[in-house]
Amino acid sequence: MGHRRRERRRYCLCPAGPVHGDEKKVFTLTLPRDGRIVPERNSKSLGLLAAGFRSLGQALSFVQKELPMNPRHPLLFSALLSCLPLPALVLVASFFLTSTAQAQKGLVRLSTDPFTNPESQHATEVEPDTFAFGSTFVTAFQVGRIYGGGASDIGFAISTNGGTTWTNGLLPGITKFYKGGQFLAASDPAVSYDSAHGKWLIVSLGLGPNNNYVLTNNSSDGITWNNPVTVNSNSSYADKTWLACDNSPSSPAFGHCYVEWDDAGIGAQVMMSTSSDGGQTWSAAYSVPNAIGLGGQPVVQPNGTAVVPFLSFNTGGIQFFKSTNGGQSWGNVGTVSSISDHAIAGDLRAVYVLPTAEVDAGGTIYVVWWDCRFRSGCSSNDLVISKSSDAKNWSAPSRIPIDPVSSTIDHFLPGLAVDPTTSGNTAHLAVTFYFYPKANCSDATCKLGVAFVSSQDGGKTWAKGKILGQGMNTGWLPDTSLGRMVGDYISTSYVNGKAYGVFAGAQPPSGGKFREAMYTPKIGLLEEGSGPRMSSAGDKPVPNAKSDHGPIKFWDSEGRIPRKPGQQERPQH
Repeated sequence: MGHRRRERRRYCLCPAGPVHGDEKKVFTLTLPRDGRIVPERNSKSLGLLAAGFRSLGQALSFVQKELPMNPRHPLLFSALLSCLPLPALVLVASFFLTSTAQAQKGLVRLSTDPFTNPESQHATEVEPDTFAFGSTFVTAFQVGRIYGGGASDIGFAISTNGGTTWTNGLLPGITKFYKGGQFLAASDPAVSYDSAHGKWLIVSLGLGPNNNYVLTNNSSDGITWNNPVTVNSNSSYADKTWLACDNSPSSPAFGHCYVEWDDAGIGAQVMMSTSSDGGQTWSAAYSVPNAIGLGGQPVVQPNGTAVVPFLSFNTGGIQFFKSTNGGQSWGNVGTVSSISDHAIAGDLRAVYVLPTAEVDAGGTIYVVWWDCRFRSGCSSNDLVISKSSDAKNWSAPSRIPIDPVSSTIDHFLPGLAVDPTTSGNTAHLAVTFYFYPKANCSDATCKLGVAFVSSQDGGKTWAKGKILGQGMNTGWLPDTSLGRMVGDYISTSYVNGKAYGVFAGAQPPSGGKFREAMYTPKIGLLEEGSGPRMSSAGDKPVPNAKSDHGPIKFWDSEGRIPRKPGQQERPQH
């Protein structure tokens, strides 16, 4: 056989670490006629590739003509995404996802708002949480968002075959809009599984005319749900519920489930309640000493220690507390980190920097939130991560290196997952999050996107991020007292080693109705184990970093209960 003629081209290649200024390296690549890429130096040592194009048009032309989209070119195409100017990066990634829809398999819509009640903004779905156990994956979310707070009901979607097919429905007995409920609205769902009792649990708020009830619905199969059980009915103004169960058979508290909320009516006092019978009954509310804030997320270590990171109104940062006796008592409030955050543009409801927390098989706890401490002038937010193996001492926050600190991209509303079969230096982490390509956009120009990033070494290094969707105008989202809403949180879970993020996605309104629904990838997102890994080990916080906005003005997440000026702490820095 004759030798195929090869054409020799030169391309710009970025080093594996963060790029500073115009620092670049040049390598020669050989491009045969069949399109295979043969680097003349070991490609594994090159880091992410980048093509030296003068314009986005040149880049797209190159991709279309010279690098057909097929699996033989993943390294060079990741090059294109790595070092183009970041506004172009988002557009090129969109082209890539569109052009490879068959390979990517796209997204699946899990549910849509079926209600027509005039109190709500239809058709809208917001604020999902997720949990997976074995091959079963359940998500819960608000359906039919109401401007003043809550929604027509809490919806759910379930896959019993690892995300291949889905069934959806609505929880019975909560609101007046569905199957005999009494409450005016429902809000703040979170989901977990109690393996000791074989029960799925969804916690939510039932919003009444005078106060809010903390409720749980339970199910044996995640498809047929019982009417709600009351966890608490005497809080002044219950807000921001969350739920976790102890699923470690070796734990002395195996089968205990923990519900967290705060009572905004008495100054955001954090409360806890415990069930040891599959959610049939719940203990009296436990007022956690010195825990003032909201958005707590309980996680349980294999030894039975339950830990709750939360947004602290005492410090303006992330604090935590714990129980070592199965929820009989709670306390020992400590600090995870301060927070410095950039105010989110576009009239988007992303006012409170709520942490997202998970635990690995070895008991290491991971907490992620958005923070501007690595950005000059607090110009935009990164996602940052801190972890603890002893539920006492926490690592300094490190930046998740999705893009350079010089980028214009703003990252926020993360949902963290940890593969429960992994741990320590080989723990698999995944984060789904929202972003703006330009942090300083206006209500008219902000374009909201959703993306995913993952790590296979406990957060030491991260694979190149994947864009799941983008280009949403905030005007396509339902309005609330604190801005346009996709949710105060979103969520990600691992199912059989694959990560699925669930998020609210919107299309332009049509026929006088919104078109916002719940979406997830059709195929779970695997980490790029053989691809380049990014590290932020050399990144340092900006000296004297501080938030670029004023103090938090309300005790609650709906903006109903104002805080007096002396109670409005400035975000910590």
